[in-house]
Amino acid sequence: MSSYEMLNPAQQEAVCHVDGPLLILAGAGSGKTRVLTHRVAYLIEECDVNPWNIFAITFTNKAAREMRERVDAIVDFGAEDVWVSTFHSACVRMLRRFGDRIGWDKRFSIYDTDDQKMVMREVCKQLEIDTKTMKERAILSEISSAKNEMIGPEEYKKLAGRDFRKLRIADAYAAYQERLHHNQAMDFDDLLLQTVELFKQAPDVLEFYQDRLRYIMVDEYQDTNSVQFELVRMLADKYRNLCVVGDDDQSIYKFRGANIRNILDFEKHFPDAKVIKLEENYRSTKTILNAANAVIRHNNGRKEKTLRTENEEGTRISFHQYQNEYEEAEGIISDIQRTMRTEKADYSDFAILYRTNAQARALEEKFVYAGLPYRVVGGVNFYQRKEIKDMIAYLKVIDSGIDDVSVRRIVNVPRRGIGVASLQKAADFAENSGMSLFEALRGADRIPELKRSAAKIHVFTDLIQVFRAKAEYMNLSDLYDSILEDTGYLAELQEEETDEALTRIENLEELRNKIVEYEEGSENPDLSELLEQIALVADIDNVAEDDDRVLLMTLHSAKGLEFPHVYMSGMEDGLFPGYMSMVSDDPDEIEEERRLCYVGITRAQKTLSLSCARTRMRQGERQLNPVSRFVREIPKELIDGRVPSKNAFRAFDDDDGGYAFTAPDPAPAYAPRREKSKPAFKYEIDSFIKKGSQMGGTEPDYGEGDRVSHVKFGQGTVVSLEKADNDYNVSVDFDKFGVRKMKASFSKLKKI
Repeated sequence: MSSYEMLNPAQQEAVCHVDGPLLILAGAGSGKTRVLTHRVAYLIEECDVNPWNIFAITFTNKAAREMRERVDAIVDFGAEDVWVSTFHSACVRMLRRFGDRIGWDKRFSIYDTDDQKMVMREVCKQLEIDTKTMKERAILSEISSAKNEMIGPEEYKKLAGRDFRKLRIADAYAAYQERLHHNQAMDFDDLLLQTVELFKQAPDVLEFYQDRLRYIMVDEYQDTNSVQFELVRMLADKYRNLCVVGDDDQSIYKFRGANIRNILDFEKHFPDAKVIKLEENYRSTKTILNAANAVIRHNNGRKEKTLRTENEEGTRISFHQYQNEYEEAEGIISDIQRTMRTEKADYSDFAILYRTNAQARALEEKFVYAGLPYRVVGGVNFYQRKEIKDMIAYLKVIDSGIDDVSVRRIVNVPRRGIGVASLQKAADFAENSGMSLFEALRGADRIPELKRSAAKIHVFTDLIQVFRAKAEYMNLSDLYDSILEDTGYLAELQEEETDEALTRIENLEELRNKIVEYEEGSENPDLSELLEQIALVADIDNVAEDDDRVLLMTLHSAKGLEFPHVYMSGMEDGLFPGYMSMVSDDPDEIEEERRLCYVGITRAQKTLSLSCARTRMRQGERQLNPVSRFVREIPKELIDGRVPSKNAFRAFDDDDGGYAFTAPDPAPAYAPRREKSKPAFKYEIDSFIKKGSQMGGTEPDYGEGDRVSHVKFGQGTVVSLEKADNDYNVSVDFDKFGVRKMKASFSKLKKI
C-alpha cells in the first residue's frame, strides 16, 4: 500500500488537488502536516513539479523543522530544494538579497522587543513625550498594529485627525522609523512590511519570486494578518497555485494582528477556490471531541464543521471547584501524582494551561513545595538574559557597526570608564553628521567635545576592529571565544565567584553550543545568518522534547502542541472568559475567548481536567467568580463532577465536608463579587501604602542583572528596573518562583 492510500478520503482529495486556489479547513488533530508533506511529495513525484518551485510557509521554527523532516522522509529526490520557511525567515532571505533596491543594507539588524523599547525611549525623550501618561510599550503596540494593516507614519497621521494622543503617536512613529533606518535595523513587523514594499517598488523582483515559487502552501492560515495576506496574494498572483491550510475555530491571535476574515473570506478573494474539510481527528478521545464541538458551536463567526474520531470513547472530563487558587494547585498536583502512579506516565505527559501568566505563581509555589519538576513556558527567554544579549550585541557590532542600539549596549561593557555624557555627545555628533554612532566613536579624537575621553573610547573601537579582522579568518565559535577572553567579560564573571556568576557563565557556554550547532549544520557558516537565526527564535521553539517536566503555559502558548493529560485551570467567568470580553460591544471578543477554550480542550489526547476556584486574589482583592460559561456549555453527561448553576456562589461544598450555602448572584453574571475587607485589615493596608509612598523615590543599590534576595522568594536576578512615579518597578527572576514584579520600596530586596 502506498503512503497516499493510507490517507483518508478527504486527505487524499486535498493532496491530489494541484492547480488553482485551495482552502483546506483542517480541524484540530486532523493530520494537516501529514497532508501538506504528502502534497509536496505528490507535486514532485506525480506531477513532475520542480522541488525548487514549491514554497511551504509556517509560523514557527518548530513547525518548519517538523515539515522539513517529514518532507525529507517521504520524498526520494529533491526534498532539500523545497523551500520550507517561516514568514519572517523567508522575508529576511528576500531582503538580504534584494533589500538594497529600496535602501536597505544587506546586513541590516533585526530588533527584538528590548531593542525597540530602547529606541522608543530615545524617541520619547527627543519629542518630550511624557512616558508616565503614554508608555513606550503602548506606543510600540499602536505602531505594530498600524504596520500589520500596512499603514505608514504619514497615513497614520492623516487618520489621527484631531486626536491629540494619536497625533503624538504619529510623531513617535515617524521618528522611530527614521531611527530604525538610520541604524539599518528592522523590527519583526518591518520584515513583512518592507518585503511587500520591495515587491511594489521592484516588479521585476516580485516576478522573479513568482516564477521561482509557483506552488505556495501556507500553514495556520487563520493566524495571518493583513500584511501576510498581501504578501501571499502578491506571490501567488501570477500562477494562482495557492493552497492554504487552517482552522477558523483556532484563530486566537487577534491581539497580535491576526485577521480571521482572511480564512473566512478566502472564497471571496478567490471565487474559484476549492474547499476541503478535514474533520477526522487522530489525537483525542470521543468524549474530549464531543466537548470541544459543543463549546465551539456557540460561535456564530465560523465555518461549519464537526470533529469526529475512530478513537475510544475515553473517560469523562473531570471538573473540580476548589476553595481558592492554592487548593486548586494542590488538587492538580495531587491528581498528577495519582495518574503517574496508576498509569506509569512521565512528567512530560502533563500540561497545565491557564488564561493569564499571573496564574502561574500559585502553581509554581506548590510545585516547588511538592518537589516536582516543572517548567513555565513563556518565562525569561534564554536570548533575553543580560549576558546573552551582551554577547549578541558584540556580534552585531562586529558584523555591522551601523546598529547604534547594540553599540550603546556594549560600549562600556565591561566597564571602560566611558561616561554617559561622553556617549551622548558622540550620539549627538553622529546624528547631526548623518553617520552611525560607531563611526563617530572611531573619530572621537577629531571631535572637540570628546578629546578628553577619546583614549578610553578608542580602546573599545580598536577592539571591535580587531574582532572584525579575526572574523575574516576565524570560525564563529573561535571568534566568540576571543570576544569573551579579549574583552575581559569572562574574567570579570569568574572573579565574582558567586552562584549567579556561575549561572551566567553556563548560559554563555550554552550560547557557544548554539554557535557550534549552527556551524556543524551549515555548509557556509556566516555571522549575519547566525544572528538572523537567533533573532527569529520563538520561546515555544525552545521546549525540549526530551525534557521530562510538567509544562505550565498559557493557552496561547499551547497552540500546536498535544499532551496525554491536560489540565485547564482558572475556569471562571471574569478570568476565562475575561471580564472585558464579556462586557465588550464586539461579539467577536467573546468568540475569540471561546476559540481559545476550544484550542485548550483539543490539546488533550487521553484525559482532560477542568478546574476553578471559588475565590481568587486579583488586583489586591479576593474575588468570588462564577464557574466559566465555557464549562457550562459542555453537556453534563460528558462531565465527571458537579457544575454549579449559573447564579450559584458556594463558599463551601458538602462533598468537601464543609458547610454549604448557595446564594443567587444579585449582580450581572459578568460582574465578579468581592469579599469585603475587615476595617482593621483595610487600615493596615492603607498604612502600608502610605508608608511605602514615603519610602519611595530612593534609587535602589541594585540594577539589571544584579543578584538579589527576598525574604519570601529567596534569591533571584533583577530582570528590569524602571522609575515609576515616587518609586521603582522591579522585575526579578527568582530561582524557585520565576519572575515577580514588585515595587522596590515594598520588596525590601537586598543585593548579594
